[in-house]
Amino acid sequence: MMILAALLVQSAANPGLETRFNACVNLIATDAAAAQADAEKWRQENGGAPALHCLGLAFVAQDRFGPAIKTFEQAARQAAINRDGRAAFFYVQAGNAALAGDDPSQARQMFDAALAIPSLSTAQQGEAHLDRARALVVLNDLAGARGDLDAAVKLVPADPMAWLLSATLARRMGDLPRAESDIGTAIQKAPDDAAVAYEAGNIAYSMQAPKAAQAAWERAATADASGPIGENARRALQSLTAPPAPATAP
Repeated sequence: MMILAALLVQSAANPGLETRFNACVNLIATDAAAAQADAEKWRQENGGAPALHCLGLAFVAQDRFGPAIKTFEQAARQAAINRDGRAAFFYVQAGNAALAGDDPSQARQMFDAALAIPSLSTAQQGEAHLDRARALVVLNDLAGARGDLDAAVKLVPADPMAWLLSATLARRMGDLPRAESDIGTAIQKAPDDAAVAYEAGNIAYSMQAPKAAQAAWERAATADASGPIGENARRALQSLTAPPAPATAP
């Protein structure tokens, strides 16, 4: 999630505003509820988009994603009114809050709004396409997700997550050559990543290459020994080596 990039356009002209914002954000790390109260007070004092930004971050820190979405959207509208160039950034924040809150439909709307504004950097555009693809997969719009991931790997080719998600989607859509190619790129960029290794195993298994699948899943299990990816990899290995079920009598 792009949390603290491009903080304040006005900071050079108003260092006091930047100081207030930074103090509010720093408080989130130790007492998110207190930061929320501070941001709400600041908003009532006409703190504008910076106050709303900090308030949204405080909501996220408390896993209050519904209020966070609304607050970031308000910040985007305020930024649009002020023409300060941060509206798209805040819509991305809202979209990520919606993803975290398991609301893919709202996430798609927020990413749509962000990408419709020509102010994101190339990297930010790529990450927004990647995140919108995540929402579209949940919504079962695989064709739409394919388009977003194609854009993401072009805009942020150094991001292994883009290649990983592209490979996973290709496998789900039955395009195994594309899946194999993209996971190969992800491995090059993140050779020790458990999620990449696990998906490499899934793709190898789908391509009827059990030895390659076993090797990849073993790497994933080692890389994430105590985490959920490692657990999934161990389960996959167990199913790979499990004896066949006895035949039933006719």
